[in-house]
Amino acid sequence: MGRVLAIVDDLFFRTKIVETARHVGVELACFATPKDLVDEFLANPPALVILDLNLSNDPFDALERLPRGNSVPLVAFLSHVQTDLAERARRAGCTAVMPRSQFSKELPAILAQAKNAP
Repeated sequence: MGRVLAIVDDLFFRTKIVETARHVGVELACFATPKDLVDEFLANPPALVILDLNLSNDPFDALERLPRGNSVPLVAFLSHVQTDLAERARRAGCTAVMPRSQFSKELPAILAQAKNAP
């Protein structure tokens, strides 16, 4: 079963991700800081990383610290009006960048794909 790492400090979305992961049956670890997420990523690479681009900590700190060229999908979400931030995240290596509403809608499918990853 694939494992998912997430960095989200918005309590609403963190709860949504935790509950959806539980429902889908995927192992999830949530982190409060980019450093903690990267340390866990390097120690035990996951099947998926979820990143809130509206973190109170700089989310790009995590993206810059993750190894380049790894095959782990990085899914980021943000407000739909933050088009410049979305483009910056894509350039920084995010596999998918989506508005919060789309992320919420697709979350069960996103987590299910990670569950079935090696």
